[in-house]
Order: sequence, then C-alpha cells, then structure tokens
Amino acid sequence: MKGLTDIPGILVGHATDRDAVTGCTAILCPQGATAGADVRGSATGTSQLDLLSPMHLNAKVHGICLSGGSAFGLEAAAGVVRFLESKGHGFPTGAGVVPLVPAAILFDLGVARKGVRPGREMGHRAAEAATGDAVAEGSVGAGTGATVGKLYGVANAMKSGIGSATVWLDGPCAGIRVAALAAVNAYGDVLDPESGHILAGARTSPEGREFANMAYQIKRGARGGFRGGNTTLVVVATNARLSKIEANKLAQFGSLGVARTISPVWTTSDGDLTFALSLGEDRADLTALGVAAAEAVAAAVQRSVRMAESLGGVPGLR
Repeated sequence: MKGLTDIPGILVGHATDRDAVTGCTAILCPQGATAGADVRGSATGTSQLDLLSPMHLNAKVHGICLSGGSAFGLEAAAGVVRFLESKGHGFPTGAGVVPLVPAAILFDLGVARKGVRPGREMGHRAAEAATGDAVAEGSVGAGTGATVGKLYGVANAMKSGIGSATVWLDGPCAGIRVAALAAVNAYGDVLDPESGHILAGARTSPEGREFANMAYQIKRGARGGFRGGNTTLVVVATNARLSKIEANKLAQFGSLGVARTISPVWTTSDGDLTFALSLGEDRADLTALGVAAAEAVAAAVQRSVRMAESLGGVPGLR
C-alpha cells in the first residue's frame, strides 16, 4: 500500500525543515482532477477554496498544497503553482497555462523556530520532490511541526504528522479504490476507533505517559492550554469518476473518518478541512466510495501519530 499515490495520476512530495520544525506537502494531479471540499473547523486558513464550489466555472484543479506556518504558509502554494507552470500543466489560456492549486495551512508556530515559515521556495521543493512512490509518513512535510492533545499546552502534548492509507472496494466496484492523506495538528486526542483507547494526546504531565482524556476533562470544566490554532487537513482521492457535486459529497464522507479518530473534534479551536479528488473514468456507487473514504481517513489519522517521531521537544510514538 502506497497511500494517496495508490490513485493513478497523483504525485506527493514533501519539503521538510527538521531544524526549524516546519514544512509543506504538495499533492499534484498534473492532468487535472475534479475536486471538492468540506470545512468542519471554525478556524480554517485557505486559498483558492472557491474553485471547489459546484457554482464555480472551473472544472479541474492541478494540485493541493498543505503547509505549516499558519497564514504565512499559504505562500508555499505559489511555489507549487510555479513548478506546475514550468512543466506545462494548468488551465489553458491564450497567454499560457494557469495551474489551479487550492491550499490550506495548519498552525505549527508554537513549536517551529520563530520567523521560519514555509514559503514559495519550500513549496517549489515539495512539488519538485513529488513522485508516485509510497507516501512518506510521520514528522515530514506539512506534518513536521504537527502536534495533538493540547489541552494543557504543547509541553503536555504529543507529536503527530502525516499519515496515509488506502481502501479497495470489491464486488461491482472491484478495481475502484479510495485513498487518504492526513496532516493532523488537532487540539484533541487521537483514538483507536475500534477500542476507543487513546493513541496519542494530552498527557497529565510533561514527563508522564498517562493520558488526561481531553473530552472527559473538558466536560469537568478544564480549560486553558494551546487553544489558538489547531487543524486536521485531509485529502481524499479516488480513481472513480465523480462530478463536482459528488466530489464535495465525498469530502463530507471523508470528514467522518476524522470524527471517528479525534476527540474532541471540529472545535472552535480547530480549522479542520477535507479535500476530495476524483481521477478516473469508471463510475462507482457514491455511498460505497463514502464508506471507503471514512475508513481510509480514519486509518490515515491513526498512522499520523503512530509514524510520528519525537521532534521539537515533543514526544512521538515512533
């Protein structure tokens, strides 16, 4: 399993600054993909999101940029655009191609080196590194500075990062697959949805291994910690052919995987967002795709913490 690159036509690349604890990720679909989005958080940072509306004239996008650096990181998308233009990929106009690349950011300024944010150069490097190989996971790309479980601040939090997974359909939909990539920088804890156990999250002390259980503590009135900027960014992709309306619906289905694995989720402190991409010619039942999307996202979110290394003074499971 390669993760998101199991979908033909998708390339993934990371640019990682481990010293500064930040980075960005480029998801390229040079030949174009039908796309949609589902915004669930209350503190999103995006650009070109209007391209994904069914009311928008544009039919295809050519990439998605996920970046650390909060609002400053939106600049990384310009590097992805420039790279695609240099390769001749984009929306054709009389003056040349114009690559269409929606972008979303997560807040890693609490662990990143002050003043260092992903910019155009880093975005270009991520796009240049994009391949169809298995997706690199853990503390890389947009997940370099990602953390989870921040009720008591970053000191008691745990490291997260990038995770990716694929679900194959069977029966009448045999040959169809749905894959997901998640950059998890959630306020809440990450759970194993089957057992309900916390995999990574807020700890009771900076040196401890005991989980506080954020949902329980918040119900008891606990407040404070790092509440200013948290986000889980997800890209779901399928090799089934979807309309723009269906792509937006697939993004909604994908968001269910976030809800299954993060607690609390979609808070006023989170900017959670799911993108969906469709590349392919074969049709498939949308509900079946949605079930697979939720499963793929849930698996990707879990892998984002299981594969995360300790970095920036924050402990990781790996």
